[in-house]
Amino acid sequence: MKLNKTIIIGLICIIFAGVIFLTDMFNPIIRPITYLFLMGSSKGKDIIFFGLLGLFLILSQMIDKDIDTTKYLKISIAVGFASLVMGIILEVIFRIQMGIKLNTIFASMTSSMSTTSILHTHLLKSILGALLTQIMGPFIQSDINTGVGLYQYLPSFSFLVILLIPILFVTLVLACQKRPWFTNLLIAFFSSCLIIGIIDGGMFATPSYVGILGLYLVYRNGFYLNIIIGKIFNDETLLDENEKIQPVYRNRGFSEIRYLFNRFGIYFLVIFVIFLRFTVAFAGAEADYYTVDIVNPTGEIDLGNISTEVINYNNATPHKLTYHINPEYNEMKLLNDLRVPLNNSCEYYTVSWNAYSYLE
Repeated sequence: MKLNKTIIIGLICIIFAGVIFLTDMFNPIIRPITYLFLMGSSKGKDIIFFGLLGLFLILSQMIDKDIDTTKYLKISIAVGFASLVMGIILEVIFRIQMGIKLNTIFASMTSSMSTTSILHTHLLKSILGALLTQIMGPFIQSDINTGVGLYQYLPSFSFLVILLIPILFVTLVLACQKRPWFTNLLIAFFSSCLIIGIIDGGMFATPSYVGILGLYLVYRNGFYLNIIIGKIFNDETLLDENEKIQPVYRNRGFSEIRYLFNRFGIYFLVIFVIFLRFTVAFAGAEADYYTVDIVNPTGEIDLGNISTEVINYNNATPHKLTYHINPEYNEMKLLNDLRVPLNNSCEYYTVSWNAYSYLE
């Protein structure tokens, strides 16, 4: 593996990830950019993103011999999709075992506050967080949420899902070998987003969409994207290398309609997936009021300023308090506002979805 521009850029990305870990001085510059594709970007996500981006770029130069990179890219897409599906299945099993509804946000108040929902799951993150806390706990900064508060509630077999991530990492590394530089950059970027999305967010999270659909875009249309970039930068080397990665549907004698479907069908898939995400969010919304269930309270609960928004209160069972709260409250603001009065005051609480609150 000889030192080249790709490896140098990869090293710069990894060094930058270390700088972000040590200081917050670049947050005002980086955060607005990474927020666009990492969905609520945080310091932890930024560190992982630049670290993975650099690592993929470096490892893309690792193997000199010819391998079937297209095959490994297809395998990566399949493993990545399976990981996202298993994350949702795990979320459903977790809720059935806990006896809570599917359309709720679960917030654990043990250790540190950790939330999870089908729309944005943190269950896999909690498994990795528990592992990292055992290995390098003293080095994990307090402003990086590892989600460990959820780990105690997971079924014992949950760690098996995590095994898909190293398999995915290996296939992604093999998928980006001996490719044109622009394809390498795209695969490294989308792979980093996908792994972050699997760990933090799940199937319906923005980085998961960007990652899995981006890899599929490279698989279907990477050849044509390289042609566009090669012509823009007048890069003959890129255009020559690009001839080695012909799409499977090119020069196959397909009719024009079938060819266009193969080339542009990915964009209709993107629209469908986005539509599915919003359909699930609004179909599961409880628009009349928020239902907040507080489980195993340690004493009397004082919701403070939130009490002015309470519509109804019910001491449902000795171990659970139920509040119905005004739906005009923004969902994210309500979650954050509940965090303060319920800190060290209960085991966990759940809040029903209200996607409509983001439209106001």
